[in-house]
Amino acid sequence: MPNWVTDPADPKLLRLYLPDEGWKAYADKLGETENRIEAIGSKRALESALLNALNSTNLILLTGSGSSFAAKNEFGKTPASMSDLWMAVRVRAGDETFARVCGMFPSSPINENIEKLLTLCKLYLELNETAEDAQTTLVRSFVKDAELAILDRVDFVGTKTTLDAHAGFIQKIGRRGLRKPRARFFTTNYDLCFEEAARRHRFTIIDGFSHALEQVYDRSHFDYDIVRRDAAKDAPDYIENVFHLYKLHGSIDWRRINGEIVRSKGPVGDPILIYPRSSKYQEAFEAPYLDMISALQAALREPDTALIVSGFGFNDDHLSRPILAAVEANMSLRLVICDPAFLASADIGGGDHIVAAAPSTTNPFMKAFYKLAAGGDARIHLVNGRFADLATALPDLVGETDRERHVARMRAIRDDEERLG
Repeated sequence: MPNWVTDPADPKLLRLYLPDEGWKAYADKLGETENRIEAIGSKRALESALLNALNSTNLILLTGSGSSFAAKNEFGKTPASMSDLWMAVRVRAGDETFARVCGMFPSSPINENIEKLLTLCKLYLELNETAEDAQTTLVRSFVKDAELAILDRVDFVGTKTTLDAHAGFIQKIGRRGLRKPRARFFTTNYDLCFEEAARRHRFTIIDGFSHALEQVYDRSHFDYDIVRRDAAKDAPDYIENVFHLYKLHGSIDWRRINGEIVRSKGPVGDPILIYPRSSKYQEAFEAPYLDMISALQAALREPDTALIVSGFGFNDDHLSRPILAAVEANMSLRLVICDPAFLASADIGGGDHIVAAAPSTTNPFMKAFYKLAAGGDARIHLVNGRFADLATALPDLVGETDRERHVARMRAIRDDEERLG
């Protein structure tokens, strides 16, 4: 039985759903006789689906909090779950204040759900917008402390953070042909996992920010690209290792200062984040989030498009509904969804080569995609597994480039120098 939290990344933990069979194990089933295969695994079928996705004209990747759990820190902060955010807010606010705020909503069981608590606080403040009594002041102060606690808790990525899964994704996707449009990464995460992985492996990110000394956001920057000018050639060449990054719910290093959005983690300015609460649907249609969501919706309507979803649980209606609508309207859209929530641990605990079980998830969008796949929609591929497992299974379109080998050699030299001195 796999432990999704502690087990290292391994493609053998993946199970591909095949309509006529069930959830098939990745590896072949071997018989008692050495090297005798009793049943073919899903490796070849999954590789074929992923290769088709990587070779599509337009490639999109959508991730959520599940991808952040692939990042590892030996010391210090870990990727934050919702329960971690609950505890972080409680510690910052103090037990007495925390209990007072929770006690204000006795008819709404909160059950240690930070999203529900902040939603209730937000509704209370909207109903008492002009009030200046002690209780309203308490809630305003609590919400501010809660947002600062969340901002601090999700800031866990550093130079020592292990980001193998994120690096694997950007390297393999970055090796697509230069004549194809740049791959587009969409994420609901606030953290800097993709940015740090790109920095280490010398990838260039186009994320809407300028390349000036003070990086300022402008949606027109998404239309820019990076080329190499060669005096011996008439036309410039598009450089390799470039991708677009859209942070749908904001980022820990975005601040609004004097009406502009700048890249900064300093104390000046207001953080640009959509915090966990029910109003995030409405907040998502404000700048700059509207630019990000509009880009996702437009991308989903393009012909010959593939969408790979991993680490995103389809719990955000403002993102899930456009995807389901695109599956209905865009017949050339191919969809790969990888998530460990498709199957319950009990269903795969026996180690059967094929598990004939309906998804254990209660999410209506996940169930809808399963119903489409079970009904024979060949565009949809469902995989039970984690973001990190899928990263290891993602095929290489080409071998490691000269630049990537050079970067790896230089990194090894720097690591040796650091260990020695």
